[in-house]
Order: sequence, then C-alpha cells, then structure tokens
Amino acid sequence: MSENLASHLSAKSLLENPVLNKGLAFSKAERDAFGLHALLPPAVRTLEEQLKTARMLFDAMESPFARHIYLRSIQDSNETLFYALIASDLETMLPLIYTPTVGEACQRFSTIWQRPRGLFLSYEDRENMEARLAHTAFDDVRVIVVSDGERILGLGDQGAGGMGIPIGKLSLYTACAGIAPQHTLPILLDTGTDNEARLADPSYIGSRHKRIRGAEYDAFIEQFVECVMKRWPHVLLQWEDFAGVNAARLLARYRDQLCTFNDDIQGTASVAAGAILAANQASGKKLSDQKIVMLGAGSAGVGIARLLLAAMEDEGTPHEEARQRFYMLDKDGLLTAQRMETLDEGQKLFARDDWSDAKGDLATLIEKIDAAILIGVSGVAGVFSEEIIRNMARKTERPIIFPLSNPTSHAEATPEDIMRWTDGKALVSTGSPFPPLPHKGATRRVDQTNNSYIFPGMGLGIIACRAMRVTEAMFMAAAKKLAALSPLHQDPDGNLLPPVTQLRDVARDIAIATALQARADGVCAGFSDDALDGMIDQHIWSPQYKSFNKARS
Repeated sequence: MSENLASHLSAKSLLENPVLNKGLAFSKAERDAFGLHALLPPAVRTLEEQLKTARMLFDAMESPFARHIYLRSIQDSNETLFYALIASDLETMLPLIYTPTVGEACQRFSTIWQRPRGLFLSYEDRENMEARLAHTAFDDVRVIVVSDGERILGLGDQGAGGMGIPIGKLSLYTACAGIAPQHTLPILLDTGTDNEARLADPSYIGSRHKRIRGAEYDAFIEQFVECVMKRWPHVLLQWEDFAGVNAARLLARYRDQLCTFNDDIQGTASVAAGAILAANQASGKKLSDQKIVMLGAGSAGVGIARLLLAAMEDEGTPHEEARQRFYMLDKDGLLTAQRMETLDEGQKLFARDDWSDAKGDLATLIEKIDAAILIGVSGVAGVFSEEIIRNMARKTERPIIFPLSNPTSHAEATPEDIMRWTDGKALVSTGSPFPPLPHKGATRRVDQTNNSYIFPGMGLGIIACRAMRVTEAMFMAAAKKLAALSPLHQDPDGNLLPPVTQLRDVARDIAIATALQARADGVCAGFSDDALDGMIDQHIWSPQYKSFNKARS
C-alpha cells in the first residue's frame, strides 16, 4: 500500500517520527525522494530481517528490566517494528511491556526517560493546559489513558514515574486490539508526590512538591476533563492507577459526561467476573449458589463484587439474597453494620448485619463458612496461608482462588502453593504472570486474570461504534463473552482463560460484544448486525510498513 507524505516533511523529521520511521527498511526510491541517503547506512532491510536482528539483541539481554528498556527504545524510534516484535511473541513480551516489569519501570522512570512520549500536564502549568493539548500531532487521538501516579500497582505513589502505566496500557490497546498507535495518547497529571524518596532523588523528573489535595485537586481534574471534552468530543478516556480515595468518586462524577471508565475498578471487575463465571460453570452450579470471600475492600474489590452481584441478579436471584453471598474484608476485618460510619458507599453495600463473632478476620471467616470463591485484591503478599487454603479445600470440591494483587511480589499466595495445599483441585488465576506448573505428568500454564483480556477489545468496540458512554452492562457483556471463550468448555480439565497468544482474537470477540451492548443500551448510533464486522475491522491496524511517495507540491 502506498501513501503520500506532505511535501514539507523533512528527512530528519521523517526519521524522528516513530509512527513513520522505517529505519533501514526505507527503499532506495524512498531514500531518493526524501533525501535519506547518508542519513542511513547503505544497507536496505525488510521488516522480517529487522525483526531477526531485534530479537537477537533482545535475547542477549540478561534481565526483564533491561529488556523493557530495550523494547521502549524501539517503540520510541520505530513503532511498526516494536509492535511487530510484540506480535511475534506476545506471551514473552506482555509481562515486559506491562505487569510485572512496568512496576520497576515506574519506580526507575526518571533514570530511564530519554524521549518524549505522551503529555505531562503539571498543576503549575494549569493555565496553559488547553494550549498543551492543542498540538496538531494529537488531532486524531481516539483513546487516552490518564494517571496521576498516586497508586501504581501495589507500589504506591510514584509521581511522574506513573507515566509508565499509561504508556504500557496503550501499548496493549495496540498490541492486543490493533488500535493504531497514532490514535492513542498517554497523559500524566502531575499534581506532585508524597513519595519522599522521589522528592529527594536528584534525577526525579516530576514536580518537586507534596501532592495537591482537596478543592485544588478537584478543580485541576475538572479543568482537564473539560479540556479533553472540548478537544476530542468522541474520545475514550481511561482512568488508571488513581488512589482509592479518588478513583471511585472521579468515575462517579464523570461517567455520564463523556465516554470514560476506570480500568482498575471496571476492567479488573470484568476480567475477574469472566474468569469466575467460567470457573463456576465448570462446577455446574449457579454463581448465586456460592459464597464469595473478598479480601480487599478498595475500589477494585468493590468493583468485582458489584459485577458478580449483577451476574447473580441476571441469574434471577433477588438482590438482597444475592448480596448475602458476599463476605468482604479490609485491613480491619469483615465489613459489618457496626462499622457503617467508617465505610464508603460501595463498601456499605456489602457490609453484613449477621456477624456476631468478635473476630472477623480471614482465617476465622473461612473456618465458619463454606466459601467456594476466595478473591484477593489486598496487596498483602502471602496472606492466603496454608491453613486458610486447606480449610477451603476440605469444604469445597473445587475451590476457586484468585490472588489478584500486582505486581507478582504482592500476590496473596503463589499458584504453586495453592495447588499443593489443595491437592491440585483448586481453580486458580492470578493478577501477574507465574511460571507453568506440573499437572498430570505435563505442565500447564497458570491463568492470569489480566485486564488485557477486556479493555483493549472494549476500546476497539467503543471506537468502532462511536459509543458516547461506557455502561456497566458493556462490562458485563465483555465478562460473559470472556467466560464463553474459556477452554473449560472443550476440556473440563483445561485452563480458565484462553492463552495470551490468542489475545487478538479475544479482543475482536470482546469488541463485538461491547458494540452490541452499546447499541442495546442506546449509547451509540444504530448499525446492522451485518455491518458490525466491517466496522470493527476498519479500526484494526497491523504492524506492516507502508510505501511512501513524496507528495507533489
């Protein structure tokens, strides 16, 4: 496919544009047309040849962090090569461009930052925010991921280093769903940091002051949303890694004003619900037949519980009866009616009024009830003890146990321990990748309840149908579609989730389910079923070089 470039585009600006740059893959004719001779060595390489060289250098790297830096350097110079390399081995690359390696990248972001990517919008520069968003390079942005860096995975406040999260998330939009990189924009809202180590670090690249709080913070966020809505009326805005005190309330404030969602709350809930629905279907029981214990009562935990509650209601279970199937704990123990004054609205929904035991800790709870499902979003490593897991396994034939905290070092238990303590009976999925485990004389991969199963496909569906809002029903539709794609349907002894090597196919299926639900919810223009495949496909970009011709002046 040939494409004309504007005649004013210089040789150096072409080479410095990561979306357009092809490096040694520029042909002799292109080098003639754009004056690239001498700026490039004489050799001409195909994309396949570049891939072989890049993979050779990648394999020579000794640590995941070194590989992350190498991949980011490719991304900043040649996005086609970057995504072709990711696509060639998604299973290996996914943990390097996102969790768990992205956690270390955020912690060390100031020392590895080299080239501009995305926008840093600081509180001090707030008067110029609209101008900062106005650059023509951002005219065709369709997806924005924004963070303020306050709650990066389980690592806490990383300030400006939190930019690694929007960059990583948007890489997955492209790698998993094919959304073209030029349509994506990572943004870091720099409102300061309370991380003393970052403030004391001479290399720190962010604003050197404590975090802005209260009314000033809210006004800054309001200004940002208003500028985004004005600049990109149809953009999809994803909130990422905001502190729990802000995440839910910002979502509640803006969800009806523009097309937006919070991946930590809704994306996590959707993928967890999809995996749990798949696991529960394998047991042959209704979800509402099960008792669910949730360790972690923050925005992620409440989001998962809300979506599972809705799934029970979809089964026909009355709301109050479904609500009684949940036992939610935070650092102070079980959420109960006696603690109402200290709970937020989401937590109050799951507070119990029937718990008389003085101790509401996890071990006591598992001892007293027949819990079939245990979900961890606590960020506390090893809190799912051997005693707790064995207790569950004694009462439940196939306990469903999901230690979902990120990164790997914060997981509530390792899959290896869980399977050993349950004699291999548990259905396990984690938040970060773990190595395969021995299983019946072979090895089997460990399922990862990774949001990349959900948000890239949802984004693709939302863009394709031009949805004006993101509804809870769209997340439920995505969860149900993911459950329907479970390998357990073909093999009762199989995995809960498809392999990550199939994420492109999964994303397309999720996109279709999302668009259909958006139509049913009345948040997009009408379209025919026959037109949907074409609508989806025209928004899928593939990492292949185009042939460029100099435009006539």
